[in-house]
Amino acid sequence: MWYAAVAAGSFRRYATYQIATVAGVFTNTVFGFIVAFTYIALWHERPHLGGYDQAQALTFVWTAQALLATAALMGGGLEELQERIRSGDIAVDLYRPADLQLWWLAADLGRAALQLLCRGVAPMAVGALAFPLALPGDPLTWGCFLLSVLLGVLVSFALRYLVALASFWLLDGSGLSLISGLACMFFSGMLLPLRVFPGGLGEVAQLLPWAAVLQTPADVLVGALSGGALVRGLVFQAAWAVALLALGRLVQSAATRKVVVHGG
Repeated sequence: MWYAAVAAGSFRRYATYQIATVAGVFTNTVFGFIVAFTYIALWHERPHLGGYDQAQALTFVWTAQALLATAALMGGGLEELQERIRSGDIAVDLYRPADLQLWWLAADLGRAALQLLCRGVAPMAVGALAFPLALPGDPLTWGCFLLSVLLGVLVSFALRYLVALASFWLLDGSGLSLISGLACMFFSGMLLPLRVFPGGLGEVAQLLPWAAVLQTPADVLVGALSGGALVRGLVFQAAWAVALLALGRLVQSAATRKVVVHGG
Protein backbone atom coordinates (compact mmCIF):
# COMPACT_ATOMS: atom_id res chain seq x y z
CA MET A 1 0.00 0.00 0.00
CA TRP A 2 2.87 2.37 0.83
CA TYR A 3 4.39 2.09 -2.60
CA ALA A 4 1.08 2.16 -4.50
CA ALA A 5 0.27 5.44 -2.75
CA VAL A 6 3.71 6.81 -3.63
CA ALA A 7 3.25 5.86 -7.30
CA ALA A 8 -0.22 7.40 -7.41
CA GLY A 9 1.05 10.56 -5.73
CA SER A 10 3.88 10.83 -8.23
CA PHE A 11 1.41 10.39 -11.12
CA ARG A 12 -0.79 13.20 -9.77
CA ARG A 13 2.23 15.40 -9.13
CA TYR A 14 3.48 15.20 -12.72
CA ALA A 15 -0.08 15.59 -14.01
CA THR A 16 -0.21 19.08 -12.50
CA TYR A 17 2.52 20.31 -14.89
CA GLN A 18 0.08 20.61 -17.77
CA ILE A 19 1.90 23.34 -19.71
CA ALA A 20 5.20 21.46 -19.47
CA THR A 21 3.46 18.28 -20.64
CA VAL A 22 1.91 20.01 -23.65
CA ALA A 23 5.26 21.58 -24.50
CA GLY A 24 6.88 18.15 -24.23
CA VAL A 25 4.32 16.57 -26.55
CA PHE A 26 4.90 19.35 -29.09
CA THR A 27 8.68 18.99 -28.87
CA ASN A 28 8.56 15.20 -29.22
CA THR A 29 6.26 15.50 -32.23
CA VAL A 30 8.41 18.10 -34.00
CA PHE A 31 11.58 16.10 -33.46
CA GLY A 32 9.71 13.00 -34.57
CA PHE A 33 8.98 14.64 -37.94
CA ILE A 34 12.60 15.80 -38.32
CA VAL A 35 14.03 12.35 -37.59
CA ALA A 36 11.34 10.60 -39.65
CA PHE A 37 12.19 12.55 -42.81
CA THR A 38 15.88 11.88 -42.16
CA TYR A 39 15.14 8.16 -41.90
CA ILE A 40 13.08 8.26 -45.10
CA ALA A 41 16.08 9.69 -46.97
CA LEU A 42 18.45 7.18 -45.37
CA TRP A 43 16.25 4.16 -46.05
CA HIS A 44 15.65 5.36 -49.60
CA GLU A 45 19.40 5.04 -50.20
CA ARG A 46 19.83 1.91 -48.06
CA PRO A 47 16.62 -0.15 -48.13
CA HIS A 48 16.33 -2.75 -45.34
CA LEU A 49 19.19 -1.14 -43.42
CA GLY A 50 19.64 -3.02 -40.15
CA GLY A 51 16.99 -5.51 -41.25
CA TYR A 52 14.17 -2.94 -41.10
CA ASP A 53 12.00 -1.88 -43.98
CA GLN A 54 11.04 1.80 -44.18
CA ALA A 55 7.76 1.37 -42.27
CA GLN A 56 9.57 -0.43 -39.44
CA ALA A 57 12.26 2.26 -39.35
CA LEU A 58 9.61 4.98 -39.09
CA THR A 59 7.86 3.04 -36.33
CA PHE A 60 11.20 2.91 -34.50
CA VAL A 61 11.42 6.72 -34.77
CA TRP A 62 8.03 7.32 -33.18
CA THR A 63 8.54 4.64 -30.55
CA ALA A 64 11.71 6.43 -29.52
CA GLN A 65 9.82 9.71 -29.22
CA ALA A 66 7.06 7.99 -27.24
CA LEU A 67 9.57 6.52 -24.78
CA LEU A 68 11.90 9.53 -24.57
CA ALA A 69 10.25 10.90 -21.43
CA THR A 70 8.67 7.63 -20.30
CA ALA A 71 12.02 5.85 -19.90
CA ALA A 72 13.94 9.09 -19.23
CA LEU A 73 16.28 8.37 -22.15
CA MET A 74 18.07 11.69 -21.61
CA GLY A 75 18.48 11.04 -17.89
CA GLY A 76 16.78 12.87 -15.08
CA GLY A 77 13.77 11.92 -13.03
CA LEU A 78 15.77 11.51 -9.83
CA GLU A 79 17.15 15.03 -9.43
CA GLU A 80 15.20 15.40 -6.17
CA LEU A 81 16.94 12.34 -4.72
CA GLN A 82 20.34 13.76 -5.68
CA GLU A 83 19.46 17.09 -4.06
CA ARG A 84 18.25 15.38 -0.88
CA ILE A 85 21.53 13.48 -0.66
CA ARG A 86 23.55 16.64 -1.22
CA SER A 87 21.61 18.67 1.36
CA GLY A 88 21.47 15.88 3.93
CA ASP A 89 17.67 15.58 3.88
CA ILE A 90 18.19 11.95 2.88
CA ALA A 91 18.72 11.24 6.57
CA VAL A 92 15.00 11.89 7.10
CA ASP A 93 14.15 9.48 4.28
CA LEU A 94 16.18 6.74 5.93
CA TYR A 95 13.99 6.99 9.04
CA ARG A 96 10.84 6.25 7.04
CA PRO A 97 9.29 2.79 7.55
CA ALA A 98 9.81 2.10 3.85
CA ASP A 99 12.69 0.88 1.72
CA LEU A 100 14.56 3.77 0.08
CA GLN A 101 15.02 2.06 -3.30
CA LEU A 102 11.44 0.81 -3.51
CA TRP A 103 10.12 4.24 -2.50
CA TRP A 104 11.93 5.98 -5.36
CA LEU A 105 11.12 3.15 -7.76
CA ALA A 106 7.41 3.55 -7.02
CA ALA A 107 7.70 7.31 -7.56
CA ASP A 108 9.49 6.76 -10.87
CA LEU A 109 6.87 4.28 -12.06
CA GLY A 110 4.17 6.85 -11.35
CA ARG A 111 6.13 9.45 -13.34
CA ALA A 112 6.67 7.00 -16.21
CA ALA A 113 2.98 6.07 -16.37
CA LEU A 114 1.96 9.71 -16.74
CA GLN A 115 4.60 10.34 -19.38
CA LEU A 116 3.57 7.25 -21.35
CA LEU A 117 -0.08 8.31 -21.40
CA CYS A 118 0.65 11.93 -22.32
CA ARG A 119 4.02 12.23 -24.05
CA GLY A 120 3.88 8.68 -25.40
CA VAL A 121 0.44 8.16 -26.90
CA ALA A 122 0.03 11.59 -28.51
CA PRO A 123 3.26 11.68 -30.58
CA MET A 124 2.75 8.05 -31.65
CA ALA A 125 -0.79 8.85 -32.80
CA VAL A 126 0.42 11.84 -34.82
CA GLY A 127 3.18 9.71 -36.35
CA ALA A 128 0.67 7.00 -37.30
CA LEU A 129 -1.53 9.57 -39.04
CA ALA A 130 1.34 11.18 -40.94
CA PHE A 131 3.43 8.14 -41.92
CA PRO A 132 2.87 4.49 -42.88
CA LEU A 133 3.94 2.78 -39.65
CA ALA A 134 4.37 -0.96 -39.05
CA LEU A 135 2.12 -1.13 -36.01
CA PRO A 136 0.91 -4.58 -34.89
CA GLY A 137 -2.71 -5.55 -35.32
CA ASP A 138 -2.95 -8.17 -32.57
CA PRO A 139 -3.43 -7.43 -28.85
CA LEU A 140 -0.79 -9.99 -27.83
CA THR A 141 2.01 -8.04 -29.50
CA TRP A 142 0.81 -4.82 -27.87
CA GLY A 143 0.75 -6.60 -24.51
CA CYS A 144 4.30 -7.86 -25.02
CA PHE A 145 5.32 -4.33 -26.01
CA LEU A 146 3.87 -2.82 -22.82
CA LEU A 147 5.62 -5.50 -20.76
CA SER A 148 8.86 -4.70 -22.56
CA VAL A 149 8.34 -0.98 -21.88
CA LEU A 150 7.85 -1.73 -18.16
CA LEU A 151 11.05 -3.78 -18.06
CA GLY A 152 12.85 -1.00 -19.93
CA VAL A 153 11.67 1.56 -17.37
CA LEU A 154 12.95 -0.68 -14.57
CA VAL A 155 16.39 -0.89 -16.23
CA SER A 156 16.39 2.87 -16.79
CA PHE A 157 15.49 3.52 -13.16
CA ALA A 158 18.17 1.13 -11.92
CA LEU A 159 20.83 2.93 -13.98
CA ARG A 160 19.67 6.39 -12.88
CA TYR A 161 19.42 5.27 -9.26
CA LEU A 162 23.07 4.19 -9.32
CA VAL A 163 24.02 7.59 -10.72
CA ALA A 164 21.97 9.34 -8.04
CA LEU A 165 23.62 7.29 -5.26
CA ALA A 166 27.01 8.51 -6.48
CA SER A 167 26.05 11.84 -4.90
CA PHE A 168 26.89 10.27 -1.53
CA TRP A 169 30.54 10.49 -2.58
CA LEU A 170 30.46 13.42 -5.02
CA LEU A 171 29.82 17.04 -4.09
CA ASP A 172 27.96 17.51 -7.37
CA GLY A 173 26.53 14.61 -9.35
CA SER A 174 25.32 16.68 -12.31
CA GLY A 175 28.39 15.84 -14.40
CA LEU A 176 27.91 12.12 -13.94
CA SER A 177 24.20 12.50 -14.74
CA LEU A 178 25.08 14.25 -17.99
CA ILE A 179 27.52 11.51 -18.98
CA SER A 180 24.95 8.85 -18.11
CA GLY A 181 22.29 10.61 -20.21
CA LEU A 182 24.61 10.84 -23.21
CA ALA A 183 25.50 7.15 -22.89
CA CYS A 184 21.83 6.23 -22.80
CA MET A 185 21.04 8.35 -25.85
CA PHE A 186 23.78 6.64 -27.87
CA PHE A 187 23.57 3.05 -26.67
CA SER A 188 19.78 2.79 -26.34
CA GLY A 189 19.19 3.32 -30.06
CA MET A 190 17.72 6.79 -29.64
CA LEU A 191 20.05 8.33 -32.22
CA LEU A 192 20.11 5.32 -34.55
CA PRO A 193 18.90 1.73 -34.11
CA LEU A 194 21.65 -0.45 -32.66
CA ARG A 195 21.10 -2.98 -35.45
CA VAL A 196 22.54 -0.37 -37.82
CA PHE A 197 25.79 -0.01 -35.86
CA PRO A 198 28.72 -1.59 -37.73
CA GLY A 199 30.36 -4.91 -36.84
CA GLY A 200 31.50 -5.52 -33.28
CA LEU A 201 30.23 -2.14 -32.05
CA GLY A 202 26.67 -3.13 -32.89
CA GLU A 203 27.04 -6.56 -31.31
CA VAL A 204 28.45 -5.12 -28.07
CA ALA A 205 25.92 -2.28 -27.95
CA GLN A 206 23.03 -4.74 -28.13
CA LEU A 207 24.36 -6.53 -25.05
CA LEU A 208 24.60 -3.42 -22.87
CA PRO A 209 21.81 -2.48 -20.44
CA TRP A 210 20.83 0.63 -22.39
CA ALA A 211 19.67 -1.62 -25.25
CA ALA A 212 16.98 -2.93 -22.91
CA VAL A 213 15.55 0.57 -22.46
CA LEU A 214 14.58 1.35 -26.07
CA GLN A 215 16.01 -1.04 -28.66
CA THR A 216 14.23 -4.12 -27.30
CA PRO A 217 10.77 -2.52 -26.83
CA ALA A 218 10.99 -1.00 -30.31
CA ASP A 219 11.98 -4.34 -31.83
CA VAL A 220 9.00 -5.97 -30.10
CA LEU A 221 6.60 -3.37 -31.51
CA VAL A 222 7.88 -3.50 -35.11
CA GLY A 223 7.88 -7.29 -35.14
CA ALA A 224 11.65 -7.72 -35.31
CA LEU A 225 11.39 -10.00 -32.27
CA SER A 226 8.94 -12.88 -32.28
CA GLY A 227 8.68 -16.41 -30.94
CA GLY A 228 11.84 -17.52 -29.17
CA ALA A 229 13.61 -14.25 -30.00
CA LEU A 230 10.84 -12.34 -28.22
CA VAL A 231 11.20 -14.49 -25.10
CA ARG A 232 14.98 -14.02 -25.16
CA GLY A 233 14.51 -10.27 -25.53
CA LEU A 234 12.22 -10.06 -22.49
CA VAL A 235 14.56 -12.29 -20.46
CA PHE A 236 17.45 -10.03 -21.49
CA GLN A 237 15.58 -7.01 -20.12
CA ALA A 238 14.52 -8.78 -16.93
CA ALA A 239 18.07 -10.02 -16.28
CA TRP A 240 19.52 -6.52 -16.56
CA ALA A 241 16.74 -5.11 -14.37
CA VAL A 242 17.38 -7.67 -11.60
CA ALA A 243 21.16 -7.32 -11.81
CA LEU A 244 21.16 -3.51 -11.73
CA LEU A 245 18.53 -3.26 -8.99
CA ALA A 246 20.58 -5.72 -6.90
CA LEU A 247 23.71 -3.65 -7.53
CA GLY A 248 21.76 -0.58 -6.48
CA ARG A 249 20.91 -2.21 -3.16
CA LEU A 250 24.56 -3.02 -2.56
CA VAL A 251 25.64 0.54 -3.33
CA GLN A 252 22.78 1.89 -1.22
CA SER A 253 23.90 -0.25 1.70
CA ALA A 254 27.47 1.00 1.38
CA ALA A 255 26.35 4.61 1.01
CA THR A 256 23.95 4.68 3.96
CA ARG A 257 26.26 2.81 6.30
CA LYS A 258 27.96 6.11 6.96
CA VAL A 259 25.94 9.08 5.76
CA VAL A 260 28.05 12.15 5.10
CA VAL A 261 26.05 15.39 4.91
CA HIS A 262 27.75 17.68 2.42
CA GLY A 263 25.68 20.63 3.56
CA GLY A 264 27.44 20.74 6.91
